[in-house]
Order: sequence, then structure tokens, then C-alpha cells
Amino acid sequence: MTTSATSNNNPTNPFATAASAFTPTLGKVAGQEQTLAGYAAPYLTSMLGKSAALAETPYQAYGGPLTAGPSSLQTSYFEGLGKIGFPGQLGQSFTSAGAPTIPTASATGPAQGITAPTGIAGQYMNPYLQNVLQPQLEELRRQSQIEQMQNAARMTKAGSFGGGRQAILDAELQRNLLNTMGRTIGTGYATAYDKAMEQFNKEQAQGMGLAGLMSSAGETQRGIEAQGIAADLAEFEKQRDFPYKQLQFQQAMMQGMPVTATNYTYQEPSPFSEVLTGAGGLEALYKMLFPTTPTKG
Repeated sequence: MTTSATSNNNPTNPFATAASAFTPTLGKVAGQEQTLAGYAAPYLTSMLGKSAALAETPYQAYGGPLTAGPSSLQTSYFEGLGKIGFPGQLGQSFTSAGAPTIPTASATGPAQGITAPTGIAGQYMNPYLQNVLQPQLEELRRQSQIEQMQNAARMTKAGSFGGGRQAILDAELQRNLLNTMGRTIGTGYATAYDKAMEQFNKEQAQGMGLAGLMSSAGETQRGIEAQGIAADLAEFEKQRDFPYKQLQFQQAMMQGMPVTATNYTYQEPSPFSEVLTGAGGLEALYKMLFPTTPTKG
């Protein structure tokens, strides 16, 4: 028995072949581009413009003082220290050249005088010498004159006025007066010097106390001026840096926010691929028109 084999020569589906050969490209990404998000673009553009303007701003120099100089009280204090010269002048304080004379008088002769000290010591001693020592000397002279007059009265009563005895009494009286005046002057000068040094030291202590207060007040005054300078400088820097801080604030507001947008471009399908997109439907139609004949064994 001869078996005839039926060849399986099914017609080829041209649409299926075409569909497999030409896969549609609809929806494939052709490219992408990142740009500023629409809501953020004006904000960021304005901020960048301000940054460019500030970058071109010339350097702003501070025109005020940077340090506080000596205060007026400190200046006076330093000038006072420069004028202190007591130790150097004290050695010449008793110079007699050009010094005033404190008048004294002898009992019988012409008026005599003692030279008052000059210099710093004289400034302190002379008031004592004039107010205390000179009256003492005048009183000694007055007492000597009284005694001389009493001696003259006794000599007249005894009939020996103008004689040798009266001359001896007058000489002795003069010698005693000069000796007493000498001792009084020596004691007076010593006392005057002690009083002068006491007064000088007292005034120096007061002066040093005043100088200390002046120095302390001067430091306080300078500190106040320094605080004012620091405040002026801080205010200058605050005003200078204000625009930059505003930009920093604007930048901080955008932290963590999506400020970019991605734009995608897609490939567009060709007319033929659009036809192939519907190949499934055409293939079903083809099967209806050309049904497949079953193979017999």
C-alpha cells in the first residue's frame, strides 16, 4: 500500500513576518534634558542676578576709628607725670639768688634781713617763715629796744648816760639779741622745713590719689569710647553683610526642593510601523480567508 505524503506547504503569513521584522518604535526614549522647574525658574534667576550684582560691588572700607586713643583724662594724667621733677629740684631749693628777704632789725643798728629760700622748698617754707618766724624776730627786737630804753633811763638817773658803761650795756644787749635771733632763725628754719615737707608730702599724697582716680576714670572713659567704636564697626559690618545674608536665606529656602525638571523626547512611529501595529487584526483576517488544511496521515 502506497502511502502518499501530503507536503505541508502552508502559506506564509506575510503580516506576521513583517511584524517580526519591523518592531514598532512607538514609546522609546530618544533623549532627555534637565531644565529648571517652572515654579523655581524666576526665583533662582532673580537670586543669581543679585549674586552677580553683589560680586561686582566695590570694596567698602570702614572710615571710622579702629582703636580708642588716650582719653582726655589720661592725657592730663600723663602730662602731669611729665611735669613732676621734685627730686631733681629739691637740691637747689635753697638757692639764695634772687630770693626775697625777710626783714629783721638789730637793736641799735640798721635793719638786717634773712634770705628766704627759693624753689619748691621755698614755696612751702616761706609762708611759715613770714607768718611765724618773722613775728618772733620782731618781738625779740621789740623786747631788746624796751630793755635798751630801760638801761638808758637808769643811766640817765645815775648821771652816767652816754658813758662807757652804757656802751658796754648796749653792746651786751646787741650780742644777746643777735644770739637769740640766730637760735630762733635756726629753729624756725628747721621747723619751717619740717612743716614744708609735711605739707608737701600731704599734697603729694593727695595728688597721687587724685592721679590714681584720674587714671582710673581715664581708663573708664577710654573703655566707653572703645565700646562706641566697636558698636560702630559692628553696625558697619552688619549693614555691609545684610545683602549677602539675604541671599543665603533665599538659598536655604530652596534646600531639599526639586528645582529641576527632566524633559524626555520619544521616537515617533513611521506610517508602516503604524500599519504593523495592527498586524494582529490583519493576521486574524488572513486566517479566516485562508484557513489551514489539516495534514492527513
